[in-house]
Amino acid sequence: MPLTHFTPAGEAHMVDVGGKAVSRRCAVAEGWIRMEAATLALIESGGHAKGDVLGIARVAGIMGAKRTADLVPLCHPLSLTRAEIDLAIRAEDGSVYCRATVETTGQTGVEMEALCAVQVSLLTIYDMCKAVDRGMTISNVRLLEKAGGASGHWIRDPSLT
Repeated sequence: MPLTHFTPAGEAHMVDVGGKAVSRRCAVAEGWIRMEAATLALIESGGHAKGDVLGIARVAGIMGAKRTADLVPLCHPLSLTRAEIDLAIRAEDGSVYCRATVETTGQTGVEMEALCAVQVSLLTIYDMCKAVDRGMTISNVRLLEKAGGASGHWIRDPSLT
């Protein structure tokens, strides 16, 4: 299958979705940020001087989903109908897990918006905690599922890492 963001001459362009049917589109993405146990404890206790780290990261992720077209040059600006960010502290591996679910009714999917939401949420956690832990690592940001459109429903094979 050819790359859709290039013309036959190899020039970048925004894909024309005008002829596509309007349908409900949904995408789910996930990712982690790993950190020192003391940093995780600070987030969990709510003792961070900058405030509610996870609450702010949740709002930032929603904003990131809404602004994806401003950040990724060939993305279409979309009117989102849902952007939900779930964050969970995972003390067993010293991480915060992020899962974003994004939906719209339109002519193109929301995979990029879900992925952007996860990245912005995790970057916000990094930004808020970098003064105490510069060694945090964002990892495994990936699409889990997408539904809608001509390509139908796709779910990540659990054996893929």
